[in-house]
Amino acid sequence: MSGSRQPSTGRIERRLGDWARAHLPFAVRELVMFVLKQGWACLFGGLLLLALLGTRMFWQPDWAFHRYDALFLFAIATQAAFLVFKLETWDEARVILLFHLTGTLMEWFKVSAGSWAYPDPGLFKVMGVPLFSGFMYASVGSYMARVIRIFDMRFAPYPPFWVTLLLAVAIYVNFFAHHFLPDIRLGLFAATVVIYWRTMIWFRISDRDWRMPLPVAAFLSSIALWVAENVGTATGTWLYAGQQAGKMVSFHKVGAWYLLLYVAFVTVTLVSRGALYREALPATGRPRAAAVAASGT
Repeated sequence: MSGSRQPSTGRIERRLGDWARAHLPFAVRELVMFVLKQGWACLFGGLLLLALLGTRMFWQPDWAFHRYDALFLFAIATQAAFLVFKLETWDEARVILLFHLTGTLMEWFKVSAGSWAYPDPGLFKVMGVPLFSGFMYASVGSYMARVIRIFDMRFAPYPPFWVTLLLAVAIYVNFFAHHFLPDIRLGLFAATVVIYWRTMIWFRISDRDWRMPLPVAAFLSSIALWVAENVGTATGTWLYAGQQAGKMVSFHKVGAWYLLLYVAFVTVTLVSRGALYREALPATGRPRAAAVAASGT
């Protein structure tokens, strides 16, 4: 399979769309299809959450094999299955691996700084961080790559690509630097709005194009990630400094996820540049024949 070849799930999606168009009213159909497609896009993350819940419910502390190690092997098997069954392309997998590595690096730093901790033992645990944790970041990258493809997303008008790269680097560096230097996250919040305030996400649910401002979509996605993070802490998989198992994660973590989503998004656009358009799209949401994708300008 070549890196650019598309996963072979389009037939299933088309059949589901045909069924919905034949049996459901328009508004209900669009809502149902939106929810189903979102669920399909976040399949990797959903499977990891189920693994967190399942191992928490059934794993015994006296078992010879550690829970963290089981999660690590499950994550590897899941990623392999995504490639074997063409749920992700090899190009997508490579850029998701990049986000996986940057996430693991941040995990090592944050755990050593005492921001959060992984309390259970594990063989696949390096510098206090179980290696499955990188796959939680990879699941965000997987969602980004899959949702762009599944919803046939277009981003327009898209800012100069080098500007988005600088913003992503600044956000990533601040996650480390704020431990030693003034925290500039308020400025970064403002920068996301200034840079992307005109950018609309055009997406297709069934046979009609819809649009949403990119910062709004990022905020809504960050809330979903905050909910998922509460699943992780509720199962005791990791805990923030001073947090007790079962206590909800502070809502201000939504801001951290909001910023991290821009890092994930820019990383994924390294292989999704064809979805980026410098000029605004017409009301149909479809690019004009002469439209030029924002390929690095």
